[in-house]
Amino acid sequence: MNTAFQNPLNVSAEEWELRVKLANCYHLVDYFGWTETIFNHISARLPGNEHYYLVNPFGLNYDEVTPENLLKVDLDGNKVIESEFDANPAGFALHSAVHGAREDIRCLIHTHTTPISAIAQKKSGFTHDSFYGAQLYGRVGYHNFEGITLFKEERERMIQSLGNHHILVLRNHGIAVGESSIEKAFFLLWTVQRAAEIQCQSDAMGGENVELSQEVIQKCTDLTAMLIRESGFATKFFNAMVRKMRAAKSPAV
Repeated sequence: MNTAFQNPLNVSAEEWELRVKLANCYHLVDYFGWTETIFNHISARLPGNEHYYLVNPFGLNYDEVTPENLLKVDLDGNKVIESEFDANPAGFALHSAVHGAREDIRCLIHTHTTPISAIAQKKSGFTHDSFYGAQLYGRVGYHNFEGITLFKEERERMIQSLGNHHILVLRNHGIAVGESSIEKAFFLLWTVQRAAEIQCQSDAMGGENVELSQEVIQKCTDLTAMLIRESGFATKFFNAMVRKMRAAKSPAV
Protein backbone atom coordinates (compact mmCIF):
# COMPACT_ATOMS: atom_id res chain seq x y z
CA MET A 1 0.00 0.00 0.00
CA ASN A 2 1.36 3.38 -1.00
CA THR A 3 1.40 5.70 2.00
CA ALA A 4 3.67 8.25 0.35
CA PHE A 5 1.69 11.26 1.53
CA GLN A 6 3.05 14.03 3.66
CA ASN A 7 1.97 13.91 7.28
CA PRO A 8 0.95 17.48 8.12
CA LEU A 9 -0.89 16.44 11.27
CA ASN A 10 2.28 15.03 12.86
CA VAL A 11 0.38 11.98 14.06
CA SER A 12 2.04 8.62 14.57
CA ALA A 13 3.10 6.61 11.52
CA GLU A 14 0.52 3.99 12.47
CA GLU A 15 -2.31 6.54 12.54
CA TRP A 16 -1.17 8.12 9.30
CA GLU A 17 -1.15 4.76 7.51
CA LEU A 18 -4.68 4.13 8.79
CA ARG A 19 -5.77 7.55 7.53
CA VAL A 20 -4.36 6.83 4.07
CA LYS A 21 -6.12 3.45 3.90
CA LEU A 22 -9.41 4.90 5.10
CA ALA A 23 -9.27 7.74 2.56
CA ASN A 24 -8.61 5.12 -0.14
CA CYS A 25 -11.62 3.16 1.12
CA TYR A 26 -13.85 6.22 0.76
CA HIS A 27 -12.52 6.77 -2.75
CA LEU A 28 -13.17 3.13 -3.67
CA VAL A 29 -16.77 3.30 -2.46
CA ASP A 30 -17.17 6.40 -4.64
CA TYR A 31 -15.42 4.70 -7.59
CA PHE A 32 -17.76 1.71 -7.42
CA GLY A 33 -20.81 3.99 -7.26
CA TRP A 34 -21.93 2.95 -3.79
CA THR A 35 -22.19 6.44 -2.32
CA GLU A 36 -25.36 8.18 -1.18
CA THR A 37 -24.22 11.70 -2.10
CA ILE A 38 -22.66 13.18 1.09
CA PHE A 39 -24.41 10.71 3.40
CA ASN A 40 -23.39 7.36 4.94
CA HIS A 41 -20.13 6.81 6.74
CA ILE A 42 -17.06 4.60 7.10
CA SER A 43 -15.05 4.53 10.31
CA ALA A 44 -11.77 2.98 11.41
CA ARG A 45 -10.85 2.57 15.05
CA LEU A 46 -7.40 3.67 16.15
CA PRO A 47 -5.18 1.48 18.33
CA GLY A 48 -5.31 2.16 22.07
CA ASN A 49 -7.72 2.05 24.96
CA GLU A 50 -9.39 5.39 24.21
CA HIS A 51 -11.69 3.96 21.53
CA TYR A 52 -10.96 6.87 19.21
CA TYR A 53 -11.95 6.40 15.62
CA LEU A 54 -11.63 8.16 12.27
CA VAL A 55 -14.68 9.17 10.23
CA ASN A 56 -15.53 11.40 7.28
CA PRO A 57 -16.22 15.13 7.57
CA PHE A 58 -19.91 15.70 6.95
CA GLY A 59 -20.67 17.68 3.82
CA LEU A 60 -17.81 16.41 1.69
CA ASN A 61 -18.18 14.07 -1.25
CA TYR A 62 -16.38 10.79 -0.76
CA ASP A 63 -13.78 11.71 -3.37
CA GLU A 64 -13.03 14.85 -1.34
CA VAL A 65 -12.05 12.88 1.77
CA THR A 66 -8.30 12.97 2.42
CA PRO A 67 -6.01 11.55 5.10
CA GLU A 68 -5.69 15.07 6.49
CA ASN A 69 -9.36 15.99 6.78
CA LEU A 70 -10.63 12.75 8.33
CA LEU A 71 -12.07 13.50 11.77
CA LYS A 72 -10.66 11.86 14.90
CA VAL A 73 -13.48 11.48 17.43
CA ASP A 74 -14.28 9.69 20.69
CA LEU A 75 -17.28 7.49 21.38
CA ASP A 76 -19.40 10.54 22.20
CA GLY A 77 -18.57 12.17 18.87
CA ASN A 78 -16.24 14.78 20.36
CA LYS A 79 -13.41 15.82 18.06
CA VAL A 80 -10.00 14.82 19.44
CA ILE A 81 -8.15 16.91 16.85
CA GLU A 82 -9.56 20.30 15.90
CA SER A 83 -11.18 20.51 12.47
CA GLU A 84 -13.24 23.01 10.54
CA PHE A 85 -15.62 20.15 9.77
CA ASP A 86 -18.18 18.29 11.84
CA ALA A 87 -19.24 14.67 11.57
CA ASN A 88 -22.62 13.36 10.46
CA PRO A 89 -24.62 13.06 13.72
CA ALA A 90 -26.52 10.09 12.30
CA GLY A 91 -23.28 8.11 12.33
CA PHE A 92 -22.45 8.32 16.02
CA ALA A 93 -25.13 5.97 17.33
CA LEU A 94 -24.07 3.19 14.95
CA HIS A 95 -20.30 3.61 14.88
CA SER A 96 -19.88 4.49 18.54
CA ALA A 97 -22.00 1.53 19.55
CA VAL A 98 -19.98 -0.96 17.51
CA HIS A 99 -16.53 0.45 18.30
CA GLY A 100 -17.40 0.56 21.98
CA ALA A 101 -18.69 -3.01 22.14
CA ARG A 102 -16.81 -5.10 19.57
CA GLU A 103 -13.02 -5.20 19.98
CA ASP A 104 -12.75 -7.43 16.92
CA ILE A 105 -14.28 -4.81 14.61
CA ARG A 106 -11.79 -2.11 13.65
CA CYS A 107 -13.54 -0.82 10.53
CA LEU A 108 -17.27 -0.32 9.99
CA ILE A 109 -18.85 0.60 6.64
CA HIS A 110 -22.44 1.78 6.27
CA THR A 111 -24.12 2.01 2.87
CA HIS A 112 -27.57 1.85 1.37
CA THR A 113 -27.14 1.12 -2.30
CA THR A 114 -30.30 0.31 -4.22
CA PRO A 115 -29.84 -3.51 -4.21
CA ILE A 116 -28.86 -3.60 -0.54
CA SER A 117 -31.75 -1.36 0.49
CA ALA A 118 -34.13 -3.53 -1.53
CA ILE A 119 -32.96 -6.66 0.32
CA ALA A 120 -33.22 -4.79 3.63
CA GLN A 121 -36.88 -4.10 2.86
CA LYS A 122 -37.73 -7.78 2.36
CA LYS A 123 -38.85 -9.86 5.34
CA SER A 124 -36.73 -12.79 4.16
CA GLY A 125 -33.55 -10.68 3.93
CA PHE A 126 -30.58 -12.31 2.24
CA THR A 127 -30.96 -15.72 0.66
CA HIS A 128 -27.98 -18.05 0.28
CA ASP A 129 -28.38 -19.81 -3.07
CA SER A 130 -26.01 -17.66 -5.13
CA PHE A 131 -22.21 -17.86 -5.13
CA TYR A 132 -22.00 -14.70 -3.02
CA GLY A 133 -25.15 -15.23 -0.97
CA ALA A 134 -23.82 -18.60 0.19
CA GLN A 135 -20.79 -16.83 1.65
CA LEU A 136 -23.03 -14.79 3.97
CA TYR A 137 -24.74 -17.72 5.69
CA GLY A 138 -24.70 -17.41 9.47
CA ARG A 139 -22.96 -14.03 9.28
CA VAL A 140 -25.93 -11.65 9.14
CA GLY A 141 -27.86 -9.97 11.96
CA TYR A 142 -31.07 -7.98 11.42
CA HIS A 143 -32.14 -4.79 13.20
CA ASN A 144 -35.66 -3.37 12.96
CA PHE A 145 -36.01 0.17 11.67
CA GLU A 146 -36.44 2.81 14.38
CA GLY A 147 -35.98 5.90 12.22
CA ILE A 148 -32.74 7.77 11.54
CA THR A 149 -30.08 6.49 13.93
CA LEU A 150 -29.58 9.67 15.93
CA PHE A 151 -30.26 8.54 19.47
CA LYS A 152 -28.03 6.87 22.05
CA GLU A 153 -30.84 4.69 23.39
CA GLU A 154 -30.81 2.66 20.16
CA ARG A 155 -27.16 1.67 20.55
CA GLU A 156 -27.70 -1.30 22.84
CA ARG A 157 -30.48 -2.67 20.64
CA MET A 158 -28.25 -2.44 17.56
CA ILE A 159 -25.47 -4.31 19.35
CA GLN A 160 -27.93 -7.00 20.40
CA SER A 161 -29.12 -7.29 16.80
CA LEU A 162 -25.54 -7.54 15.54
CA GLY A 163 -24.65 -10.24 18.07
CA ASN A 164 -21.39 -11.91 17.06
CA HIS A 165 -21.99 -11.29 13.35
CA HIS A 166 -20.05 -9.01 11.03
CA ILE A 167 -22.99 -7.94 8.85
CA LEU A 168 -25.94 -5.96 10.22
CA VAL A 169 -28.94 -5.44 7.98
CA LEU A 170 -30.74 -2.30 9.06
CA ARG A 171 -34.24 -3.23 7.94
CA ASN A 172 -35.98 -0.76 5.61
CA HIS A 173 -32.71 1.18 5.52
CA GLY A 174 -29.36 -0.31 4.52
CA ILE A 175 -26.44 -2.26 5.88
CA ALA A 176 -23.36 -2.04 8.07
CA VAL A 177 -20.41 -4.39 7.71
CA GLY A 178 -17.51 -4.59 10.12
CA GLU A 179 -14.21 -6.43 10.17
CA SER A 180 -10.81 -6.36 11.86
CA SER A 181 -9.22 -4.16 9.18
CA ILE A 182 -10.20 -1.70 6.47
CA GLU A 183 -9.19 -4.15 3.76
CA LYS A 184 -11.30 -6.96 5.21
CA ALA A 185 -14.31 -4.73 5.74
CA PHE A 186 -14.15 -3.50 2.15
CA PHE A 187 -13.93 -7.03 0.77
CA LEU A 188 -16.90 -8.05 2.91
CA LEU A 189 -18.89 -5.07 1.64
CA TRP A 190 -18.07 -6.02 -1.95
CA THR A 191 -19.30 -9.57 -1.29
CA VAL A 192 -22.54 -8.31 0.27
CA GLN A 193 -23.11 -5.89 -2.60
CA ARG A 194 -22.64 -8.64 -5.20
CA ALA A 195 -24.99 -10.95 -3.27
CA ALA A 196 -27.64 -8.21 -3.20
CA GLU A 197 -27.26 -7.40 -6.91
CA ILE A 198 -27.61 -11.04 -7.94
CA GLN A 199 -30.54 -11.69 -5.58
CA CYS A 200 -32.44 -8.68 -6.93
CA GLN A 201 -31.80 -9.72 -10.54
CA SER A 202 -32.75 -13.33 -9.85
CA ASP A 203 -35.97 -12.38 -8.04
CA ALA A 204 -36.96 -10.25 -11.03
CA MET A 205 -36.74 -13.26 -13.35
CA GLY A 206 -39.24 -16.03 -13.83
CA GLY A 207 -38.58 -19.63 -12.87
CA GLU A 208 -37.40 -21.38 -9.73
CA ASN A 209 -33.94 -20.93 -8.25
CA VAL A 210 -31.61 -23.88 -7.84
CA GLU A 211 -31.29 -24.32 -4.09
CA LEU A 212 -27.89 -25.11 -2.61
CA SER A 213 -27.55 -27.80 0.01
CA GLN A 214 -26.79 -26.86 3.60
CA GLU A 215 -23.45 -28.63 3.29
CA VAL A 216 -22.38 -26.57 0.29
CA ILE A 217 -23.56 -23.30 1.84
CA GLN A 218 -21.62 -23.99 5.03
CA LYS A 219 -18.54 -24.93 3.02
CA CYS A 220 -18.70 -21.61 1.15
CA THR A 221 -19.09 -19.67 4.39
CA ASP A 222 -16.17 -21.45 6.06
CA LEU A 223 -13.91 -20.92 3.05
CA THR A 224 -14.74 -17.23 2.87
CA ALA A 225 -14.06 -16.79 6.58
CA MET A 226 -10.65 -18.40 6.09
CA LEU A 227 -9.84 -16.21 3.09
CA ILE A 228 -10.82 -13.02 4.90
CA ARG A 229 -9.45 -13.71 8.35
CA GLU A 230 -6.55 -16.09 7.91
CA SER A 231 -4.83 -14.95 4.75
CA GLY A 232 -3.77 -11.82 2.91
CA PHE A 233 -6.58 -12.28 0.37
CA ALA A 234 -8.52 -9.15 1.38
CA THR A 235 -5.38 -6.99 1.35
CA LYS A 236 -4.46 -8.19 -2.15
CA PHE A 237 -8.01 -7.42 -3.30
CA PHE A 238 -8.05 -3.96 -1.68
CA ASN A 239 -4.67 -2.98 -3.11
CA ALA A 240 -5.63 -4.21 -6.57
CA MET A 241 -8.82 -2.15 -6.50
CA VAL A 242 -6.86 0.94 -5.39
CA ARG A 243 -4.49 0.45 -8.35
CA LYS A 244 -7.44 -0.01 -10.71
CA MET A 245 -9.10 3.14 -9.39
CA ARG A 246 -5.95 5.22 -9.68
CA ALA A 247 -5.30 4.00 -13.22
CA ALA A 248 -8.85 4.88 -14.22
CA LYS A 249 -8.53 8.38 -12.77
CA SER A 250 -5.07 9.05 -14.23
CA PRO A 251 -5.05 10.99 -17.52
CA ALA A 252 -4.04 8.94 -20.54
CA VAL A 253 -0.43 9.45 -21.60
